[in-house]
Amino acid sequence: MMQVRNSPLTDESAHRREEDTRDCTSRSFPQAWCLHRVLNLGDTTLAHRGDMPLGDLVLVFLMNSADDQCSVTTCPPLNHVLEYEGSNYFRQRLILSTLSGKSVRIKNIRSMEDDPGLKEFEVNLIRLLDKITNGTLIQVSETGTTLYYQPGLLFGGTLEHECCKLRGIEGGGEVRFKCPLRRTLKPVHLIDSGKINRVRGTVYAVRVSPAIANRVVDSAKGILLQFLPDIYIYTDHNKGAKSGKSPGFGVCLVAQTTNGVYYTAEAVSNPSGSTEAPSVPEEIGKLAAFRLLEEIYRGGCVDSTYQSLATVLMALAPKDVSKYLMGPLSPYTIHCLRHIKDFFGLTFKLETHKKTEDEEELNFGGPKVLTSCIGVGYINYSKKT
Repeated sequence: MMQVRNSPLTDESAHRREEDTRDCTSRSFPQAWCLHRVLNLGDTTLAHRGDMPLGDLVLVFLMNSADDQCSVTTCPPLNHVLEYEGSNYFRQRLILSTLSGKSVRIKNIRSMEDDPGLKEFEVNLIRLLDKITNGTLIQVSETGTTLYYQPGLLFGGTLEHECCKLRGIEGGGEVRFKCPLRRTLKPVHLIDSGKINRVRGTVYAVRVSPAIANRVVDSAKGILLQFLPDIYIYTDHNKGAKSGKSPGFGVCLVAQTTNGVYYTAEAVSNPSGSTEAPSVPEEIGKLAAFRLLEEIYRGGCVDSTYQSLATVLMALAPKDVSKYLMGPLSPYTIHCLRHIKDFFGLTFKLETHKKTEDEEELNFGGPKVLTSCIGVGYINYSKKT
């Protein structure tokens, strides 16, 4: 909106200042900012707020009526909106938007599919983010293909949320999450993963025969005992009302190193009613064991599933150097690094880890990446100490 106050200029002074304005606007500026502009022409003030790119507008002129000197200044936007397209990395973008406080607009969400727009599980995530924040603004187009998300302020406390059952939660159940409160994080230096010294696991089975869980245990241990003797896999079999509504079974394996690093892997049977063939317990046990061995071979101080979480925590750490040794970066982690740069303006340094003589002799897994950054100094102002 334009606002003009006080009297007009004379023809001669207006012509002279028009030439000064052309001289000032002829300079080239980056196109990245949208800005707030104020134009002072002697006794005349012209103010305008908008989202026009920097190079396409009359910038900011401060004209002194006494000596007609002109200077150019710029201001960053009050609320810069990041724009993305498609439904990929939807959760990642909304979480980083909430943490950084930057608004995001996502367009063309499944716009070319037969069932366009947001899915129920994505809407459920938006509802959860709205519950844990105060002042969040959410706008969805009629077709559901465009989302505007302006995050509010995070607040603590206890809440209940009903999750969508279209993804990992099929047969109901309850998840209890408890997180300690911290004012700030600490920088991390994890560059030595250590050696694997034990493996633990749990086989869970609901509404199936108890013998199935034992068959999964025997299959997984048959693979892992070829490499390590300290292996214990427990069984958790539920029946009746406590077993939920969906029959099935699965196994979760965790390998621990001498330096306290954990690698995880999991395998689950095909859900009942799916088009895929019923799962065989021995195949599920072998699949989980091979996935765990793959994570161990990739190495680093975090497995591939949690690489992205580690990079986010490094970015939120105090303004000090954090270093983390990782295995080959997963595609999800690579996009997370790109999004961290968009939302926080933080770039990671990635270096190929050079193996030591002992690592070369022992054939210490695949290639490693040493990630390092200086955190943004994220602070939880809700916690006083």
